[in-house]
Parts: sequence; structure tokens; C-alpha cells
Amino acid sequence: MAFELFIGRRYLRSKQKQVFISLITILSIAGVTVGVMALITVIAVMAGAESYFKSCILGVESHVVLMQHGGRLADYPGVLADIEKNEGVEAATPFINTQVMLRSSFGVSGAVLRGVDPFSASKVIKVLDGNLLPDQLGKDKAENSITPGIILGKELAKNLGVMKGDELHVISLSVLISPFGIKPAPSMKRFKVTGIFESGMYEYDGNFSYIHLDDAQKILHMDSTVTGIEIRVTDVENAKSIAEKIVGNLGSPFWARDWMQMNHNFFSALELEKKAMFIILVLIELVAAFNITSSLIMMVMEKKRDIGILKAMGAKNKSIRKIFIFKGMVIGSIGTVLGGCMGYVLCSLLENYKIKMPGDVYNFINLPVNLQLSDVFMIGSSALIICFFATLYPAHQASKIDPVEAIRNG
Repeated sequence: MAFELFIGRRYLRSKQKQVFISLITILSIAGVTVGVMALITVIAVMAGAESYFKSCILGVESHVVLMQHGGRLADYPGVLADIEKNEGVEAATPFINTQVMLRSSFGVSGAVLRGVDPFSASKVIKVLDGNLLPDQLGKDKAENSITPGIILGKELAKNLGVMKGDELHVISLSVLISPFGIKPAPSMKRFKVTGIFESGMYEYDGNFSYIHLDDAQKILHMDSTVTGIEIRVTDVENAKSIAEKIVGNLGSPFWARDWMQMNHNFFSALELEKKAMFIILVLIELVAAFNITSSLIMMVMEKKRDIGILKAMGAKNKSIRKIFIFKGMVIGSIGTVLGGCMGYVLCSLLENYKIKMPGDVYNFINLPVNLQLSDVFMIGSSALIICFFATLYPAHQASKIDPVEAIRNG
């Protein structure tokens, strides 16, 4: 064993003459522990929120949306056939998207109304899988003997005061193109609530509703046209390149957006918040680093005579620096390991005991936690690097001590 490590271990185990130095050392370890624990917990919650939102968004929205410049898509069955031939495409379905008012006996609420094909939409929109069945969105018969079905988000149904089996009216303001020009064509149609879905995200559950594609075309006077085509791919992370390939094969006037482009601002905001929280909580580790610096400086003053004797015996400045760097890094390592263990325990408790959150404020029902090994490694590494830099100044000051003066005045 190198004598620097031997002496460093002796300094760690020996009792300090000044109790205040030992107290600062304990506070340094506690500061690093709290900083690492807080960082791990907060970053795990942020990563959990990002993962949760991603799963919710991909459950309600498709991976790729294909639309046509200039408005509605007319020959969509042929386009669907061409899209499904592309490698990496799992399923595709036509859709109509519009804003409407929903009126029930208990209230009125604005909503996003989506007309979908019940036979193919459940393969693309996973949140409706099991809810979206052909009989739930029954097509409106010519003799109007059957009321068409509508599927509502859980929060939207709650706001309207309706349950499965209740009826409501869909009020839409569309435009009608005629030989006499373009004129408003408001319409109101009665629907029966045949299903209620829950995505886990308040924004979707409180705004989205689904009806049959044919019924949407009738309400909006769209004949046999649709807004666009939703596509589900086999590789989510490769959705952008698949979208570009589809547009390249179809050519103009088609264009497409993948799920990351559609939610770019949302995920950018989450990433910015994660980085901001990391920087803020690193300040806790900096405070602990100042304590490490303080304890080492005071130790250098206490061990001044010992340092002088070591230098008189031939110890080089480099060796003296190693002794105090070793002690500071041991303090930092103990705090980092303790903080990592406590952070893991706290994350496990938060994950096991589901903490309820107000969905209308945070957009999720339970506090999400996703502890990733890469985040733990990054946090631990940053803590150790900060602790290392905290040891450099006192170690340098110790190496500059004059052995003659130290022994004479020690």
C-alpha cells in the first residue's frame, strides 16, 4: 500500500483534536448524501413523467399522420393500400378531425370530434382497443331507427354528466359549398354514448370523442373525403424516417408528421425542466463541497506539524496532495454511495405506494417514477467530480507548507 493512502486512512480513523472539524466532516457527508438522494429522486420522477406522457400520447395518437396540401383527402382507399405496402407500417386508418359542441341534459362542453373507421382504428389507436367495436359506433341507418354511437373520454363524460347508454347532441358548424357560394351549414345530431375510454392523461380524457367515419362525413358534409390517414409503425423511434419514405413514395401533394414533431414543444419543455432541476439540485452538492473544502483546510492547519515532518523525511509535494485528495474523495464517495442507496429506496417507496395527483393540474393520476441506471451513473459521477475539485485547493495549500516553519511552530 502506498504510504499516501496509509496516512490518509489514519487521518480518517483518528479522532480530531478539534470536535468542530469532525462535525464539518459529518455535515459534508450528509450534504453529499442529501444532494445525491434528491437528484436521483427528482430525476427519476421527471424521467417517469416523460415515459408516462410518451405512453399516453402514443396510446391516443398515431405514430404518423399523413395529410394532403390543399385540404381534404378524396381517394383515401387507394392511398391506404399504398401506405400499407411500405416496410415498417403496422396499420393505417382514415380519420376526420374537427371541433364541436357536445350538449347533454346536464351541460355543454367543447370537444375534439374524431370520425374513425371502427374496423381499422383500433389497430392504430391503442387506447380504444377493446372499446372501439363496430357495434359501439353503429352507422346511422337511412330510416334513423338506430341512434349512432359516440365514445367519450372519461373526464369529458364526467363534465357532461353522462354515462354509457345516455344520449347527447353533437353540434357542428361546417361550411357548405354550393353553386351559390360558400355558406355556413350548422348541424345538430343525436348520439348515444356507447363507450367511455381512459388514456390516463387529463388533456385527452377531457377533450376527445369518437364517432363513426360515415357519421362524421354526414355531419360535416364531407361526402366521401377524410381529413387524413393515421399510421402505426413497428419501430416508434424510427417513425420519422418511415414517414419520409411514405411521402417520398406517394409524392406531392402529400405531407406527413411523426409523433415527435406533433409533440415537439411538449417534450422539449419536459427536457428543459429536467435539465433545470438537475442544475438547481447540483447546488446542494456544491454546498456540501464547500464543507469538504472547509474541513480539509482546517485539517491542514491541525496537521501542519505532521506535514512538515513528512516533507522533512523526503515526502514530495505530490504525495502530500494525494493524502488530502484521498481523504476528501473518501468523504465524497461515502456521501455518494449513501445518497444513491437512499435515493433508490425512496424511489422504490414512491413507485410501490402510488401517490395520487390531481389530474387536471399535473395531467397524470399517480406520481410516475422511472429510475434509470444511466441517470444514477451521471448523478454519482457529477457528485464525485464536484468533490474532487473541492479537495484541490486545501491539498495544494498543504503541499506548499514549509517543513522548517511547520516543525518550529508546530
